[in-house]
Amino acid sequence: MKAIQFAAVSVALGLGSLVAAPTWGAEYTSVMTSDIQWKDAPSIGPGAKSAVIDGDPGSTGPFVMRLKLPPKTRIGVHTHPTTESVTVLSGTLYFSSGDKFDTKKAKAYGPGGYFSIEQGKPMFGYTKGQETILQLHGTGPWGIAYANPGDDPAKKK
Repeated sequence: MKAIQFAAVSVALGLGSLVAAPTWGAEYTSVMTSDIQWKDAPSIGPGAKSAVIDGDPGSTGPFVMRLKLPPKTRIGVHTHPTTESVTVLSGTLYFSSGDKFDTKKAKAYGPGGYFSIEQGKPMFGYTKGQETILQLHGTGPWGIAYANPGDDPAKKK
């Protein structure tokens, strides 16, 4: 069941193919900001966008992807099947671990802020009045499973 959930999330995020058109050199991978092509990320929330920078989050192996969250995005309590490392590139993400959405527990992570959370640990996050861009990296397959199915924006109409 979880494999199906994670596969569905990969499709919902548009992670089935490399989005950012990277350039591979003999010694490195390079992606310029102008090469990044954002796709809708309905499993994150209305107006959220994702872009794969390197690797394939839906497969095994390392990956880097970005999430663009509009103002007033709420990401309900959820877990990931692998450890997730997040760096805030712009804006502010309010984030906390825990199995209840509690804004009093959340810390504000601004540009350059970083956190890493182990696989299976419940967490939540939100933005306030500005767009926020995050860079996620880890080892796939990446996925998201909401603790309360009613919080899954991909299932809302």
